[in-house]
Amino acid sequence: MDPAVLREDMVDSLEHEAKAVLDTERVALAMRDVPRQAFVDERVAYADRATEVDGTTALAPSTAARLLEALDAREGHSVLIVGVGVGYTAAVLAEVVGAANVQAVDIDRNMVYTARRNLERAGYGEVLVDGRDGSRGLPEYAPFDRILVEAAAVRPPRALLDQLPEDGRLVMPMGAGEQTLVALDSGGEVLERVCPVAFRPLLIEGQQPGTLERNRTEREDREFAERHAQRRHGWEQGWIDWERGRYG
Repeated sequence: MDPAVLREDMVDSLEHEAKAVLDTERVALAMRDVPRQAFVDERVAYADRATEVDGTTALAPSTAARLLEALDAREGHSVLIVGVGVGYTAAVLAEVVGAANVQAVDIDRNMVYTARRNLERAGYGEVLVDGRDGSRGLPEYAPFDRILVEAAAVRPPRALLDQLPEDGRLVMPMGAGEQTLVALDSGGEVLERVCPVAFRPLLIEGQQPGTLERNRTEREDREFAERHAQRRHGWEQGWIDWERGRYG
């Protein structure tokens, strides 16, 4: 069957009264546009169940919808995803806020490569995905209007809260044995308790399955260069290209 038709059916079911996990038009439209078969096996891509992929769990569409609704991301927002997994929620958020506004990290180097490959294949290659200890966030790109943590912890990491502006929002599964999906403000106060959930724990450096390795993307290199150029003043604006023997 045509994947586009299957996507329509999937989103319709998530909006239906029986599930009713999708009620925001921008999230629904984004989920209708993202080709989920680029992230999980096409045979199960539009079934509402979690799927094991390369040692991680690709969230069921209904779970992804709950996360995205709780996050309340808007066009132009800067978003950080901690625990990118296969990259599907990053793609949906790219549709909502713009791909260049989505940054994602994962402590598992193999998942970083998998997510990058999937996002590129699906048409969201501009999303930045990096290998990091997610509990430390991504301070180079902070502040973030929204932070989504796709792993559970007893309390939100302080570094993540510090990377939110005053009106920012962090969504994560909170708890140990029993977990609840919550939305928090920049001070760590609970804004909303969404529903019980069951996520894998948030790993920190030393707990990851593979060696953590920085692997900066071309986009990151370009953005760092642009930021550095913007900080220059006066004589620093001139530079010498020694290899080409000219002054710029």
